[in-house]
Amino acid sequence: MAETDYKEFLAHAKENTARLQKQTKNVGMDYFKMHSDAMEPGAISKKHKELISLAIAISKQCDGCITSHLASAKEDGATIEEVVEVVNVAIMMNGGPAIVYGGKALEAAEQYYGVDLK
Repeated sequence: MAETDYKEFLAHAKENTARLQKQTKNVGMDYFKMHSDAMEPGAISKKHKELISLAIAISKQCDGCITSHLASAKEDGATIEEVVEVVNVAIMMNGGPAIVYGGKALEAAEQYYGVDLK
């Protein structure tokens, strides 16, 4: 099976999101406003909110969410070690499916962080 280019995948997902937002008008805009408001730093930093979102994305088995929240977590200063621990927590909370999607998150993290976790 060919390796996924997660940066290309995210760019394509953002194009689809822009298309969706344009077509759904207020529904899309309202969702993204809620997303923006929820991710604002408060008692919990934006980095930690992105890491929480990554764990949920793994549990929900959402490739686009995994890629998006991983990229944002890295931008917000998350380390590869923090990402690995988040994958561990997602596996603990979700079992077998998190093994598969946690592996995808680590594969994407290798690309974003330029490391080899093998």
